[in-house]
Amino acid sequence: MYAFEIERPTTLDAAKAAIAAGGQALSGGQTLIPTLKARLAMPETLVSLHGIADLKGIGTDGAGRICVKGATVHKTVADETAERFPALSYLASRIGDPAVRNRGTIGGSLANNDPSACYPAVALATGATICTDRRDIAADDYFQGMFTTALDEGEIVTEVKFPVPQAAAYEKFIQPASRFPLVAVFVARFADGVRVAITGASESGVFRWTAAEEALTATFSPDAVAGLQVDPDGMIGDLHGTKEYRAHLCNIMTKRAVQHAS
Repeated sequence: MYAFEIERPTTLDAAKAAIAAGGQALSGGQTLIPTLKARLAMPETLVSLHGIADLKGIGTDGAGRICVKGATVHKTVADETAERFPALSYLASRIGDPAVRNRGTIGGSLANNDPSACYPAVALATGATICTDRRDIAADDYFQGMFTTALDEGEIVTEVKFPVPQAAAYEKFIQPASRFPLVAVFVARFADGVRVAITGASESGVFRWTAAEEALTATFSPDAVAGLQVDPDGMIGDLHGTKEYRAHLCNIMTKRAVQHAS
């Protein structure tokens, strides 16, 4: 590891000022720290968001949405949403291992937008709103490709607002070494239709499977997607699975999610 400075602001305004002065935001550090160790990034100053109390916690708003502050760690999400949004709780409880769940944050995950991260699936499937220190961004506009989001330079994820579905489930086919999903599917059923988001499969990152959404909106049953297939073109192909294998898993995991939705 090379030498760098670290600042620990206790307010959002102080963090914004430090970042504007050239610092690099540090939330949970589950991606950034390994990146620094590999010297793939070499910022002179890290600005830790860990000490900002206003960026932690979970509540609800007037619309009944579950509101998770950006620096809230995965374990807190898992523990505190179990009754109100079990599918979100389950998703958070299966991220990485205990060390990751006690340090990694929802805001850091969404800002990084790893193509195999879990939170992008629930955000996109529920039509969540990603709030920053500057604006509110709809999930459909937020995710823009592998490791790419609508965030501007220095913009901080302060909160994520999740509409709570009538029924939902997350099914994750785990890559054992990393605990990332090889393919994972979040299915969310609302009064006006079904949304299906898939992570881990595509070279473009998380995406909505619209054909499955249409079929499941008409008939919410695993059999509704039996004849559907994701196009293998654009899927990730690597030593863990071919493009065709991941495309096949999209269908399998969607069926499982519908079967377990509650």
